[in-house]
Amino acid sequence: MTTNELKERTMGFAVRILKMVDAMPKTTAGKTIGGQIARSGTSVAANYRAALRAKSDADFINKITIVLEEVDESGFWIELAQRVDLLSTNRLDAILQEAEELTKIFNATRATTKRRIKPIHKS
Repeated sequence: MTTNELKERTMGFAVRILKMVDAMPKTTAGKTIGGQIARSGTSVAANYRAALRAKSDADFINKITIVLEEVDESGFWIELAQRVDLLSTNRLDAILQEAEELTKIFNATRATTKRRIKPIHKS
């Protein structure tokens, strides 16, 4: 997946999150979970863009770690929304799957970058 494709994918995730939040009931649970997931879900795209402007490999790893934490947190809020029946399972399953896939992508990205920059030790 190219950088531009992943930028589009994270932006699409943010859009889907905001549409999901708009569909949530205006109850205390809906407002609480909606506010949390709106922040974490949209920050995935924003922080990925910031990672692309990293000044060094170490900076990139730090920023990708933030992306990974935000997408994982988004998955938590989606699961919680399912457990309290804020939206239909069908609606939430697809976006939860996307959160899980993005988590895997960013975890692999971080691991690959760490391996690439790891100094070679000679015995």
